[in-house]
Amino acid sequence: MMWYPQYRMERRKFLGTAAAGALGTVVSPAVLGAATRSESEERNVQIVNKMCEAWVAPFDPAPIGALLAEDCIYRASETTPPMNGRDSILEFIQTIMNDVTGCEFEVVESFARGPIVMNDRWDRFDYPSRKSEFHVVGVFFMKDGLISEWTDYLIP
Repeated sequence: MMWYPQYRMERRKFLGTAAAGALGTVVSPAVLGAATRSESEERNVQIVNKMCEAWVAPFDPAPIGALLAEDCIYRASETTPPMNGRDSILEFIQTIMNDVTGCEFEVVESFARGPIVMNDRWDRFDYPSRKSEFHVVGVFFMKDGLISEWTDYLIP
């Protein structure tokens, strides 16, 4: 009977190793598939990243405007009503950026599937008397190489 506890330990170790290996076999194709982007998806991510890089002070709306469709729809957060049209969106962004002395959109991670791009990012704004930082997930719908819809979701 002395062999039984030793057998159980080895059996548990074997089952744990087998389960981990089986899980790895099932999960790894999905993980690998998520990391692979098509050429158009890669272009879409590059466009979104270029837009994020254009948020600098002093603010020039032209680089962002060049990446937005004329009929773009923008929601600054999940609780704000949508803004319609490139000109309206750029006017709104200009009001945000009027007093900003420094700005950075740090893209942490991007995900793309077809015409949809999502990015996890930190938006940082420096004002003369304060700094603010927002954790954001941006969701973008791309059409004809431009941002057609854009919604930011604030992460508390």
